[in-house]
Amino acid sequence: MYTVRVETDFAAAHFLSHYHGRCEQLHGHNYRVRLWARGESLDSGGMLIDFALLKNALRTVCNKLDHTSLNDNPAFLNDPSAERIARHIFDETAALLPPDAAKALYAADVYETPSSMARYTRS
Repeated sequence: MYTVRVETDFAAAHFLSHYHGRCEQLHGHNYRVRLWARGESLDSGGMLIDFALLKNALRTVCNKLDHTSLNDNPAFLNDPSAERIARHIFDETAALLPPDAAKALYAADVYETPSSMARYTRS
């Protein structure tokens, strides 16, 4: 099994409406996002997936989130948790890729801090 990973980052603000604690207040993060693809076969050039293709799609999605209030994005149902952000990034990136590349996507990791991460994986 081959695995590749690309990453990027973005900065955004959010608050969690249904959380009781510090995170219910507006605050921001410098998010780190890692996108994983995996598969058993390589293309004729010896690659699972072109890094540039994957990075460009991921950056396109994250640029739309950068320097926004995530609560304004209807995809997060006013509770933009790291888990929901990971799913959104996975789905939106997959939609930008050719079908064969989209099928190779495996997981999206979203780090709110260096020690706190949520992952969404294809079921």
